[in-house]
Amino acid sequence: MTNDTSLDKKELFGHPIGLFILFFTEMWERFSFYGMKALLVFYLTKYHLFTDSNSNLLVGSYAALVYAIPVVGGFIADRYLGFRKAIVFGGILLVLGHIGMAYEGNAATKSIQGVIEQDTFALQVFYLSLAFIIIGVGFLKANISSLVGELYEKGDNRRDSGFTIFYMGINLGSVLSTIICVWLGEKYGWSYGFGAAGVGMFFGLITFIYGRKYFQGKGESTNPLALEKKVFGIKNEYLIYILATLSTVVIWQMVQSHSVVQNLLIVAGAISFIYIVYYAITQLGKVDRERLFALTILIVFTVIFWALFEQAYTSLNFFADRAMDRTLFEFSFWNLNPFSDKFLVFTEYVMQPDAGQFLSLNGIFIVILAPVFAWLWVKMGKYNPNTAVKFSLALMLVGLGFGSLVLGINLSGLGQVAAIWLVITYLLHTMGELCLSPVGLSAVTKLSPAKIVGFMMGVWFLATASSEFIAGILANIAAIDTANGEAPDLNLAKQSYLKLFEYLFYTGIGFGFLLLILSPLIKKLMNGVDKELNN
Repeated sequence: MTNDTSLDKKELFGHPIGLFILFFTEMWERFSFYGMKALLVFYLTKYHLFTDSNSNLLVGSYAALVYAIPVVGGFIADRYLGFRKAIVFGGILLVLGHIGMAYEGNAATKSIQGVIEQDTFALQVFYLSLAFIIIGVGFLKANISSLVGELYEKGDNRRDSGFTIFYMGINLGSVLSTIICVWLGEKYGWSYGFGAAGVGMFFGLITFIYGRKYFQGKGESTNPLALEKKVFGIKNEYLIYILATLSTVVIWQMVQSHSVVQNLLIVAGAISFIYIVYYAITQLGKVDRERLFALTILIVFTVIFWALFEQAYTSLNFFADRAMDRTLFEFSFWNLNPFSDKFLVFTEYVMQPDAGQFLSLNGIFIVILAPVFAWLWVKMGKYNPNTAVKFSLALMLVGLGFGSLVLGINLSGLGQVAAIWLVITYLLHTMGELCLSPVGLSAVTKLSPAKIVGFMMGVWFLATASSEFIAGILANIAAIDTANGEAPDLNLAKQSYLKLFEYLFYTGIGFGFLLLILSPLIKKLMNGVDKELNN
């Protein structure tokens, strides 16, 4: 630390202490989010006896809303609340949501006639809890990243490394949650897994509130007078909190109606596309217009990438549970044990994770490979691929990931599929993510005209929301009839997943090659911006 004792000047490892407060806040928030999401399809199919189709669509609708609402939360924080108050409010809603998730109610039962009796009250508590989580993420997710940026002055060369440290918090939370929450949920009961996620979010909220003094006064409202104004005798600030909380009632109903979510995404997407074309033709010169069209093309292809990538929480989760031999390591050894009746004890060790714990591989591979990819792009110098080529590589890699599973299923014979094929899938998918995700947001900020950067960032999140919904629809290609969430026939399950994975393999490879063919045109439309993104 520096010798200056003022909180504004204190640093840790060369960065503002506030960065590490945000690191742990985001780590715990992601712990809660990914821990809950990893359990979701199993909880629905094994406890409440949902069909695969309904589970996939519910997860798709939930994830779509999670990515759509931050656009609204970010706007409210920018215009009124400021980042800090928005994050605290979002954290409170998240804690409430996770507390509700810990309520299981009664397990569903199936009669001899095949009629399923579900605990409707418990399910409504569950849907309402999802609504609180969706609104909570909406106020927290985008704003905490913005607050990280505010800790650094313009031109501060520590900014990029600061975001790298922050990004590590996201992945650390993801890895820990998919190991711990899944283990608790599968071994001891769903309420323990969801409860652990809630405890994680509570720790994150407390960390953030405690660390306020280290934010150097950043993240406060830029319009405090507007917050103090009263409408109907209520301060605007309180009115925002009240209306946002009441909006959970709307989300509560939406998350149960997949067609409503679908129609909203279609309408929002169509309006966004029409506005982009209108704005480009009527308001922009040739260079800015071409850059905006280039960005729009790239965003369309990201929808395809994330729709394939997000199979992790639906079809890949089901596959790992129903059709895969989850044994990673199995070996025997002689154990020297002087306290045993037998001096040498033959011990067998088997490492067999729960299905949802394989989701931790993505975060582990990111931590390992992110520095490698960052080094590689710099090392390639003038041979560093342009943005469109990187996006095409991402699509091909996510397609090849499913190709690994196709190969594994075909080689498995009559038995379960070896776990190594899913490990390879997550490795390839993570490599694809690293080709697309780090460059994507930067492309939005640099290719968008200055007056509509915020709008185009919203379009980026809307595209991600659409891909989450599409992911649920795609997962239904492999939907099978189950008994208490378990596949009654191994061969039927394998053939169902084989059909889906073959389709996703060809989709990823096909669109990857299409984008590769279009890459010279897109590079030309970018009018030199691509050089900035690669430097």
